Amino acid sequence: MLGRKLLSARGGLLGKHGLHRCFAASPDFDLTKARNIGISAHIDSGKTTLTERILFFTGRINAIHDVRGKDGVGAKMDSMDLEREKGITIQSAATFCHWGENHVNIIDTPGHVDFTIEVERALRVLDGAIAVFCGVSGVQSQSITVDRQMKRYNVPRVAFINKMDRTGVNPFGVVEKIRKMLALNAAAIQIPVGMEEHHIGVIDIIGMKMLINIGEEGETVEVSEIPEEHMALALEKRSLMLECLAEVDDEIADIFLMEEEPEEEMLKAAIRRATIAREFVPVFMGSAFKNKGVQQLLDGVIEYLPSPPEVSNFALQGKEEERVELPTDPSGPMVGLAFKLEEGRFGQLTYMRIYSGTLKKGDFIHNVRDGKKVKVPRLVRMHSADMEDVDSAGAGDVVAMFGVDCASMDTFTDGKSQMTMTSMFVPPPVMSLAVKPKSQKDINNFSKALQKFMKEDPTFKVQVDPISNETVISGMGELHLDVYCSRMQREYDCEVEVGAPQVNYKESINARHEFNHLHKKQTGGSGQYARVVGYVEPLTDEERAELMEEEGKTYIFQNDIVGNVIPPEFINACGKGTEDAVLKGPLTGHPLQGVRVVLTDGAAHVNDSSEMAFKIAMRDALKDAFTSASPKILEPVMVVEVEVPAEFQGTAIAGLNKRKGMIQSNEVMFESAVVRCDVPLANMFGYSTDLRSVTQGMGEFTMEYKDHSPVTRDDQKELVKKYQE
Repeated sequence: MLGRKLLSARGGLLGKHGLHRCFAASPDFDLTKARNIGISAHIDSGKTTLTERILFFTGRINAIHDVRGKDGVGAKMDSMDLEREKGITIQSAATFCHWGENHVNIIDTPGHVDFTIEVERALRVLDGAIAVFCGVSGVQSQSITVDRQMKRYNVPRVAFINKMDRTGVNPFGVVEKIRKMLALNAAAIQIPVGMEEHHIGVIDIIGMKMLINIGEEGETVEVSEIPEEHMALALEKRSLMLECLAEVDDEIADIFLMEEEPEEEMLKAAIRRATIAREFVPVFMGSAFKNKGVQQLLDGVIEYLPSPPEVSNFALQGKEEERVELPTDPSGPMVGLAFKLEEGRFGQLTYMRIYSGTLKKGDFIHNVRDGKKVKVPRLVRMHSADMEDVDSAGAGDVVAMFGVDCASMDTFTDGKSQMTMTSMFVPPPVMSLAVKPKSQKDINNFSKALQKFMKEDPTFKVQVDPISNETVISGMGELHLDVYCSRMQREYDCEVEVGAPQVNYKESINARHEFNHLHKKQTGGSGQYARVVGYVEPLTDEERAELMEEEGKTYIFQNDIVGNVIPPEFINACGKGTEDAVLKGPLTGHPLQGVRVVLTDGAAHVNDSSEMAFKIAMRDALKDAFTSASPKILEPVMVVEVEVPAEFQGTAIAGLNKRKGMIQSNEVMFESAVVRCDVPLANMFGYSTDLRSVTQGMGEFTMEYKDHSPVTRDDQKELVKKYQE
């Protein structure tokens, strides 16, 4: 090959990388050389395998171990025994590495929808992300969820099409799906050299060079000119990339219109600008399992994803919660966000993203939520389950504190300013199980485990059923709750008995209904007097989705009173009465959602009115109003994606139809069929067993929460009857 060069790919590619330097403890560290990234994708797309290769090529680990490897060791980032047994990521894991002079903090996140909160909290604090796609399956259900999460927190991303060694791979089909299904301006900046078993490397269509991984573990990159047989495709895809970039970058647009060729550095600068502005997604290709394309992806992370100072972070300041920009300044006031908690045997481990200032071991910091002042006894940097002590960490860094008690999403400052970082979106739990310890002697461990899990995971809820007095745990799905039951036995030596799964229904209303309620009680001395007038009405689907997305609320309380017929100090009590009323619907006692409560008039008494009187009046008024507003029961509906061999396509569709599934799409890719549909969660119990039995064990499916939708009239009658019994 002409112009061939052999380059070491461990510690650096193309001679640019190789110098390792510490970030946290160096006050003079150049923050433009820092990156905080997450790796997110649909389940089984190769996120953890990719992270393992990144750690190997950056010198953080000396040997590669695979997720389901024959040596039984498992990937570095899957540190829990359960993760290694099941071959999936359950908890997000943090690590760090150096790529040349650059320091990279990485969070590897789960792909299974049941653990979506782990992705949510990671993307809340990270500056950039790698979105991984399977080269065969392309954009899958969880890919769409992850994309929505990245957009929610304005996270720029690069894409990596993985598994280029798999049979049936179609990288440019995947790029097209990214553009259409995710509405992203994505374009390939590489093309593969060989596919399936012939995949040996990539062609960089920016620098127009061929990069082939050689060596036992792909540790050496051979750089050469593009062979003639690949040139036509390289030029075609380069022209397409320039066209996509010209749509969002004026400098490239001018060159493109003049039909000139941009210089390599100009092109890279334009891609960086557009990527950080979230107007362009550069697409890389390779096979993490076969050690292909990982070093080039690392270069792309450094070249195209933002450093901490290039990201705008905002905090809420003072009692008025004024939104202010928070510069990434190590010498500024200390502001950090505790975004993840882990309860260990030796105390709480609190993961912290530092947005401003510097945090040192031994410093006193203030928890903005409760005003408590705490000392930081130990500061560590995480490498999966391993800890490395550090003395200090500056703005833009991600570290962990040991021995600081707090809640998830608490903001910490140095006490000089009252700034609060915004929280994150928490989806509602959709499934419940009744659980109890098998042995009465384990009751203390049972209680400790539940308290720990609730503190760690905002989507895991525990309550005691008031009728049966059973302990009920709620979460995002069967696997989610199964993992916590297994962890109770493993970590707390507490075996539990599990009841039948229960679906978390909701209630709503179909019609507007006015209320005019007087609460009057005289028992000698001061009495109780409160009149509330107004109406209830259903929210539109758009209003309900927007409310849930932005504020995590399920109803709106609106004060439309003109004047002071109800004194201002009692309006808050009316809001609390509304909060009490929506907790229990009139049909089955499930919480109400998608409701607007509007207060328009009322009356108060000089002596007998009180907060308690207005709270009771509002609660009782709404109970009657909801009963008369044509109430309905809502059930959780799941987006189900089933992948089966093409020969079982008809059988799979018939099975989903039997479970009242609404087919949304149905396509055959190579020898597999993928069916996407919406199915009520109540009809999905036992589906995994059925699918395996009708597909000879070869069928797979994933399921994620979509929305709560009305049940059929017959189902509503049945549910109401059961509740009344």
